[in-house]
Amino acid sequence: MYPDDFFDLSAYHVALTVIGLIMITARWLPRLVSRNEPVSAPLMILFGAAATLLIPAMPPLPDPREAARPWEIVSELCVIIALFGTGMRIDSLRPWRKWGPTGRLLGIAMPLTIAAVALLGYTVEGLTVAGAILLGAVLAPTDPVLAVDVQVGPPHEGQEHPVRFTLTTEAGLNDGLAFPFVYLGLIVAAEGLNPGAWLVDWLVWDVVYRITVGVAVGWAGGRALGLAFFSLPSGAPLADTSSGVLALAGVLLCYGSTELIEGYGFIAVAVMGLTLRRVEESHHFHRRLHDFTESIEDALTALLLIALGSILPMVFADLTWNQVWVALILILIVRPVAGWLSLLGTDLPYRDRAAVSVYGVRGIGSIYYLCYAVTHMEFVNESQLWSLVGLVILLSTMLHGFSVTWAMRKIED
Repeated sequence: MYPDDFFDLSAYHVALTVIGLIMITARWLPRLVSRNEPVSAPLMILFGAAATLLIPAMPPLPDPREAARPWEIVSELCVIIALFGTGMRIDSLRPWRKWGPTGRLLGIAMPLTIAAVALLGYTVEGLTVAGAILLGAVLAPTDPVLAVDVQVGPPHEGQEHPVRFTLTTEAGLNDGLAFPFVYLGLIVAAEGLNPGAWLVDWLVWDVVYRITVGVAVGWAGGRALGLAFFSLPSGAPLADTSSGVLALAGVLLCYGSTELIEGYGFIAVAVMGLTLRRVEESHHFHRRLHDFTESIEDALTALLLIALGSILPMVFADLTWNQVWVALILILIVRPVAGWLSLLGTDLPYRDRAAVSVYGVRGIGSIYYLCYAVTHMEFVNESQLWSLVGLVILLSTMLHGFSVTWAMRKIED
């Protein structure tokens, strides 16, 4: 009466079942030990890895070392939505002096981190110079996607403690500012360590031109979107009737147009979020835009984290103790020391400086940068880069994720 394959397990349906179960469990399980907002990112990675190891029917995902393009596309979309949302979170840009710690983290801590990680990669891990520079660029920026627990609150909530403001604005801007160093790694891989042949072009095009275009297009896009939402046409503005899907449309338009003219789209969407938030600042539509984009971001992030966990057993096949040491040194020494040094002389209290220095989580942005680089250039050390980056993301989300609620409560008491 029934076909022979009536009770056969479809790998696709097994995957849907497992993904749904992991998402719910990762959000629910922490509630058993704490009433605070659950820290689900490390659990999703760990459960994703466990599902791959323990459930034979789980379908395999593309190996990012051989098929990086799908990972690049999903992580890119996740990051640009998160960057726009990060810009939208900031209720007030003034007084301007509160941007001082952010500027120091971007201008001092990030270059120090890139240099330190590149040196570790070259001396400890034995990477090529190009691979070491790329590793520094990939692991230097903090992540706007996974840093939500240390960021300011949604629009109009006013949760802008100096630590939260600094970590939010750093995460919003340093993804784009790490891109010149990704290009530097690609240039060195292609042309060798001969600055006389490429240094001027790199500074003019990859540093000055691309950053300037990103800022300019982001500002113009934010102003134009503000006019479309709140002013034109004057009798029936979109903000009174439309849904938050327009925010996604604006993000895609701004990012795509910036990349078409060779600017940094990451910078553009973050600046667009900051600029749009300044138009009719008290309007309730800003909260609707933020909540809509945050929902999309949460869904994409959950899928990507589970996917990352599922490929970690495969990626970790090449893991070495040297890579473990490099990852621990980055998380426990390099970032805290670079952050602390960059904040010397600011008016942040001791505990606030310590929190800002420590809580620089690595995550989805690192996946995107590495995918972008290996799809544009073949690196000798790709397997090493993947295992090391995967380990840093796992350790970073675990160490930061399981302690961040306690730390934020301490500094805000």
